Amino acid sequence: QVQLVESGGGLVQPGGSLRLSCAASGNIFSIYVMGWYRQAPGKQRELVATITSRNSTSYADSVKGRFTISKANAKNTVYLQMNDLKPEDTAVYYCNSEVRTTTSTAVFRYWGQGTQVTVSS
Repeated sequence: QVQLVESGGGLVQPGGSLRLSCAASGNIFSIYVMGWYRQAPGKQRELVATITSRNSTSYADSVKGRFTISKANAKNTVYLQMNDLKPEDTAVYYCNSEVRTTTSTAVFRYWGQGTQVTVSS
């Protein structure tokens, strides 16, 4: 019923920047929370940042001061601006969202397919 599609990943040098986008589509009534997770090879998936419908944000300690999460409500899109990228930021980044659909009052979580971010010289 709901699909999340990430874009904006790629290869960047240390200290560079990337902007990830995640567009939600489908039978959406309301989006309560959108966020970004990442998973590096051999590591657990970790929460990077979240933003609520009231625009409150949270960040993992490892990205505070470097990453900024934002959203465009009219486009059901969340962004992750990543600055001063480091090699340890290399991972597949996944969009996640808590959504109420038009067919139910319940709230469900949906995942995107992921976009690769590689930080290397």
